[in-house]
Amino acid sequence: MAKTRPGKRDLESYTIKGTNKVVRVGDSVLMRSSENEKAPYVARVESIEADVKGNVKVRVRWYYRPEESMGGRRQFHGVKELFLSDHYDTQSAHTIEDKCIVHTFKNYTKLEDVGPEDYFCRFEYKAATGGFTPDRVAVYCKCEMPYNPDDLMVQCEACKDWYHPACLNMTIEQAKQLDKFMCDECSSLDAKRPHKMSSASSLANGKNLIHAPAKKNPVVLNLKSSDEKL
Repeated sequence: MAKTRPGKRDLESYTIKGTNKVVRVGDSVLMRSSENEKAPYVARVESIEADVKGNVKVRVRWYYRPEESMGGRRQFHGVKELFLSDHYDTQSAHTIEDKCIVHTFKNYTKLEDVGPEDYFCRFEYKAATGGFTPDRVAVYCKCEMPYNPDDLMVQCEACKDWYHPACLNMTIEQAKQLDKFMCDECSSLDAKRPHKMSSASSLANGKNLIHAPAKKNPVVLNLKSSDEKL
């Protein structure tokens, strides 16, 4: 923890103005933007301190939304996805509007109901270079895109890979009505021999997913920015 500066004192907590919500170090918060029409910023509180006049300030580590990063928002980014950046700042505690929860990607995919306070983070982001950690991520489906927890996917019961209904030329409603599903490649390999299938296909989406899609040996997408070396 950083040393307290002369005339300052560390605080264990701060109560958001006009509420009974208590913010502590390590909590994630929504911070008011200077532009009223913009969504609030999301940050993780690193420290809380007050000066001799009682003014409270928080040192925060910013989360970036995909559209705020150098590469911008991409198809696989979830609506509630954030990147934990290496950008730190000190702000007045009065700019804190509310608390929120930034889940790990795995825990987010297990939520039965995603509330307005729920976000998730699977990457750290270097604001100066546009680099990500990790810089590679598993991909799925014919489109070879990383998993977006907002999108429903259907699982091949043979190879266990996951596919977007649109990439299979079917609607989401048609996918939900499937009793069984095999991808084209597995169907071709299996066409000449009898096989057993379960009575229902596996479906996954961000709200009722039991386990996020996973592969033992996944293909990966490189997320490094063009001006970084592998």
